[in-house]
Amino acid sequence: MHRRTVCAAAVIAALLGGSALAEGMEDPGNTTYVQYCAACHGEFGIGNGAIAELLTTEVPDLTKLSASNDGVFPMLQVIHIIDGRTGVRAHGGPMPVFGALFADDADMGPYGGPVYTRGKILSLAYYLESLQK
Repeated sequence: MHRRTVCAAAVIAALLGGSALAEGMEDPGNTTYVQYCAACHGEFGIGNGAIAELLTTEVPDLTKLSASNDGVFPMLQVIHIIDGRTGVRAHGGPMPVFGALFADDADMGPYGGPVYTRGKILSLAYYLESLQK
């Protein structure tokens, strides 16, 4: 019985969350992008962020990820870059700018933290997919 209640609550929360986004709430992927990515990649993901010119490595245009992958957004590769499994030389290893995002895990218990972090990473990846030209 408890399992059914939890599943029903999850479905209701997902439906309500979706309708809230439709009513104009901020996209969580956009929020994460602005906080952690825009300084280098720019407001619109084209690589012209405020500190991009200070970097020794060219900042990529994130709006062209699909175009450079035969028109298919490389979702898994993007997720691996964000979470640090695939290193990006300019980031100096695992995404150092995401320190605060991953630090939030400790406050959410043994299961809540990883789910929270994965949700933020997935939201960010979906947001990047929405920027594709």
